[in-house]
Amino acid sequence: MAHILVTGSTDGLGRGAAEALLEQGHHVVVHARSDSRGEVLRPLVDRGARLVVADLGDRDAVTALADELNALDAPLDAVIHNAGLIRGAAMMPVNVVAPYLLTALVTAPTRHVYLSSGMHKSGTASVLGDVDWSGSRETGSYSDSKLFVTAFSAAVARLRPDLRSNAVDPGWVATKMGGAGAPDDFELGHRTQRLLALGELGDVSGAYWFHEEQQQQPHASVGDEGFQGEVLAALERETGVALPRG
Repeated sequence: MAHILVTGSTDGLGRGAAEALLEQGHHVVVHARSDSRGEVLRPLVDRGARLVVADLGDRDAVTALADELNALDAPLDAVIHNAGLIRGAAMMPVNVVAPYLLTALVTAPTRHVYLSSGMHKSGTASVLGDVDWSGSRETGSYSDSKLFVTAFSAAVARLRPDLRSNAVDPGWVATKMGGAGAPDDFELGHRTQRLLALGELGDVSGAYWFHEEQQQQPHASVGDEGFQGEVLAALERETGVALPRG
């Protein structure tokens, strides 16, 4: 059985992925941003999930979470980087910086699944230099943040051949972020990332996926090694943490 962390698992797609993995008998680490939010995960904890708490908008909290995950008795096999915000000053820290730090600092996982969005295709690569990664003010858009994390996923696949790194567009599904009237299938919204986290879609890395395990073409900048390098350089410079290579 696999050992998988799902960030942002108190509701929506993260909750759906965590519940489905538990039902299949896997060892799941669920995540909440605060102790009070963690209470809603009590039913999953009672079924065997392990709860970790960290505000992913707080860089020190993310670093402490990485240390906690590295100290687990059983190392993680995979991380589903599900947590995300659609707006607000913490959007870039949560959507981009936290996945970057967890990838760079948590040593065990060999599979990383990053939640992208079809909206990344309307992101603008040129705004990268103007982003406030600290979260002190809102900069850029949700689409920009998803463009950056999708490019980062491709960079990880290229620079870390020992890892399997993929980005997933879950579709427009009925979650707190997507709204009650969203038209896409909720189950399909988290199925592909579960399969990737389990290594059940083959030895694939650097791909961009949609429902029912379909690979698609992302924004042209995602495959641009120069842009990937710019995203990595910005994150390394901002955090002081380098992504291990090789």
